[in-house]
Amino acid sequence: MKILFLCNKSPWPPKEGGPMAMNMLIEGLAEAGHTVKVLAVNSFKYHITPADIPSYYLDKTAIELIDVDLRLNPWNGFFNLIRGKSYHVQRFISEHFRKRLEEVLLSGDWDVVQLETLFMSPYIETIRNHSGARIFLRAHNIEHRIWQRVAEDTGNPLRRWYIRHLAKTLKSYEQKIIHSFDGIIAITPTDAGYFKELVDKQNQNSKLKSQKSKIKVIDLPFGIKPETYLVNSETREFPSLFTLGAMNWIPNQDGVRWFLINVWPDIHKQFPALKYYIAGREMPAWMFSLNLENVIVLGEVEDARAFISSKAIMIVPLFSGSGIRIKIIEGLALGKTIISTTLGAEGIEYRNGENILIADLPCEFYEMISITVSDPDLCNRIGKEARKLIETKYDSEILIRKLCGFYKQLAP
Repeated sequence: MKILFLCNKSPWPPKEGGPMAMNMLIEGLAEAGHTVKVLAVNSFKYHITPADIPSYYLDKTAIELIDVDLRLNPWNGFFNLIRGKSYHVQRFISEHFRKRLEEVLLSGDWDVVQLETLFMSPYIETIRNHSGARIFLRAHNIEHRIWQRVAEDTGNPLRRWYIRHLAKTLKSYEQKIIHSFDGIIAITPTDAGYFKELVDKQNQNSKLKSQKSKIKVIDLPFGIKPETYLVNSETREFPSLFTLGAMNWIPNQDGVRWFLINVWPDIHKQFPALKYYIAGREMPAWMFSLNLENVIVLGEVEDARAFISSKAIMIVPLFSGSGIRIKIIEGLALGKTIISTTLGAEGIEYRNGENILIADLPCEFYEMISITVSDPDLCNRIGKEARKLIETKYDSEILIRKLCGFYKQLAP
């Protein structure tokens, strides 16, 4: 098959959740013998210098980066507020990107065009006009739910109102555009259920049979190559706590802040020698200015796997967001003990108490941390079960075969 990916950011280098999720499919499909090409947005927020992309990756993906200005524009934001359009989506509309996409579509007979995230959907019309390819949405999240949850946790009334408006317009856009796809690839069963329900509801409301959608939906999680994640508990710092994630994502920032306020003071009092490491790209200034004993803010680490391997207990204090936490998948693969909220572990086929520990309240985090930092044997047992989960459910080779079957199911 010939597969064209439209990405809201470059899948290379795969150093944070979105690029990692995209790259897993892109490289997996290329290695399976399919022809793959990538057109990706290149923005100030996640800017990649094309000359830095290694030749092997260029040969495999024929990747092109198109500069798109995603900087917030107060005037455009106000204009979209008045018109009731989604500012999140409108920012990704680029005539330069559209023209290059048109050229690529006309240069080859594509079987599949896959849109990575809802934000690339403004280009559906261009694809339909210049190609007979099937169009798939890879939904990394239910985008509007992220902003709904962020709004709920926002104290400033004016800011909360505006974020709710952003979530409302994004949801409205999502519901209107959904019928334009041939297939939807959700990253969790929960997200797939949402899309199926949305499609069914629209079909029930359609009076004409010709208006009823034939969209198919599957769930396909993030996967890895287990053999590339080597478990080595001998070199880890035990006990130690750590959080790793892109800190330009608001839910990650809010989660760390919540943990530091509601959990860390009591943990530090009970275990004064215990260290808590915070790592991730785009670290905000307030994190670097923290002056808390034994809280070590590292910023972006060069090798995420090495960092995860070197620490003992992963803390995932997420209370907003959607989709699947890729760092949890990596932590499970590396045999880590993971303490996460229910929402943070959403979409992962875990068993609480066996391969992961779930905590939603400060007292629950305190209890789980107190138990694990005092019992290395327990951490080893949980880590071994975590690794088994990855090997049976999240092997990327198995997932690529499932995706190809889905493509062929919807072939013309």
